Amino acid sequence: LKDFRRLELFFANSLTIDRHPFDTSTMAAAGATPASMQVEFDDLEASNVAAPADTFSESIPTISTGGSSGTKAMAKPQGGLFRHGGTLPTAVCLSKAAIGAGVLSMSAHSAEVGLAYQLVGLCIGAFLTLVSIRMIAHASIATGCWSYEDICEQLFHPSMSLLTGFVNVCNCLGSGAGYLIVCGQVFQVVTGADEHGRQLFILLMGIFVCAPLALARHVSFMRHLAAVSVAALLLLVVAVIWFYGEHGVDASVSTRSLWLGAGSVSIFSYMNSINNIVFAYNNQFNVPQLTGELTPAPTVQKMTVVSVTTVAMCFMLFSVVSLFGVLAFGNEGHQLDSLVLDLAPERREPLVMLALLGVMFSVLTCFQFHVFPIRQFAAYAARKARGRGIEDEASDVRYFGRTLTRWLDIFSALASVGIIVLIALVVTSLKTILDFIGAFASAYISYVVPPSWVIQVLRRQNGFTWWSAEVVSCLALFALGSFFFVFGTYSAVSEAIAA
Repeated sequence: LKDFRRLELFFANSLTIDRHPFDTSTMAAAGATPASMQVEFDDLEASNVAAPADTFSESIPTISTGGSSGTKAMAKPQGGLFRHGGTLPTAVCLSKAAIGAGVLSMSAHSAEVGLAYQLVGLCIGAFLTLVSIRMIAHASIATGCWSYEDICEQLFHPSMSLLTGFVNVCNCLGSGAGYLIVCGQVFQVVTGADEHGRQLFILLMGIFVCAPLALARHVSFMRHLAAVSVAALLLLVVAVIWFYGEHGVDASVSTRSLWLGAGSVSIFSYMNSINNIVFAYNNQFNVPQLTGELTPAPTVQKMTVVSVTTVAMCFMLFSVVSLFGVLAFGNEGHQLDSLVLDLAPERREPLVMLALLGVMFSVLTCFQFHVFPIRQFAAYAARKARGRGIEDEASDVRYFGRTLTRWLDIFSALASVGIIVLIALVVTSLKTILDFIGAFASAYISYVVPPSWVIQVLRRQNGFTWWSAEVVSCLALFALGSFFFVFGTYSAVSEAIAA
């Protein structure tokens, strides 16, 4: 009956003209995605008109799960190539969610384990990321849910939602802290500030930059900043190559050590390199919401194009940094915690200074993408505690012109920023925190949960068998993710204790 009502409202809207493009009262009744409700409900009521067919079609992705030709015939997205929900801006946002602090410690790991091992790991990580994103898009569209918590509840049980949401929050809190640690490192390198100055700068960045941006209702709201920040981070690559050109190959680097590493590292170092690669590619926490924001309707094919674009950008950047970072700054023992500190001796150079500022801007932008999953988990927990459904925001009680749901969302965003700032004030080592987060949280979110979703979706279809190629591939990814989760966490903790 609910699906029938959605179809009824969809065709009713498609036959009506002269509609305001931002009304969501009908959309909420029809089961619109949270991402489609961009404007506050009180502003929408004032317009007193209904939503257009081309806007409404993106709020009912369950109508088209395999393709979008039927929806495209009735809806043409407006706004150009870089519009809200477009394939290119979605790929940029997903790339920005991945390209952050992980790239800064990429060359340090490459120096330990060797470029050959690093490149093989990057290739495998790229392939697994493509598979994982496709699985998440498949599960999101099949269930009509756009967050990890809602998908887990739809396919498993609310307890699974709470566990997954908790791990996802740990992933995003640790990642966000890593980004603020990078900001503090950049500030110290540029200004020569002491530890007290670093902490004060991180606090100010959290209050005046991170907190306001964390209140955005949509991931794709950040698409223009994401595009600029990706370009800004490319300056880091240019600066590393410039350093190599100015100083030549570091004296500690030989052909053998470049490709095979120092040769004196433990198995934990090899595992931590994998942990960092898992973290560096990790953007799966934003995939459900970005899938729901695709226009005119989300499909697995579109998200596949998005994932290929995203992974190609990440792989090229990670590979170049791994190569030239080792050539410029040397092998194990010669490199510092991140490329920011490695470039400190040349901070007076305009190119290096611009690259460091670009890194700061880039990680502050990436910070916001890690706040959204925390807000989603908080919204899910609040809905369950209040006994409300995902589509009940329009009818919620209102205070000062906003619904209570929105106020709770604002509070959770600000609280998450506060917790991340506190972590960044205490922890100073970027490499340690990234290794642990990559093993513990990113592996679970990226490679354990998605294949279990797809298996549950397939089990609800006729003719399911555990021996089909798709199910076997899901089980293989689940086993690999479990290994990363268990042994990777042990490896990261062991090296942290030893250090």
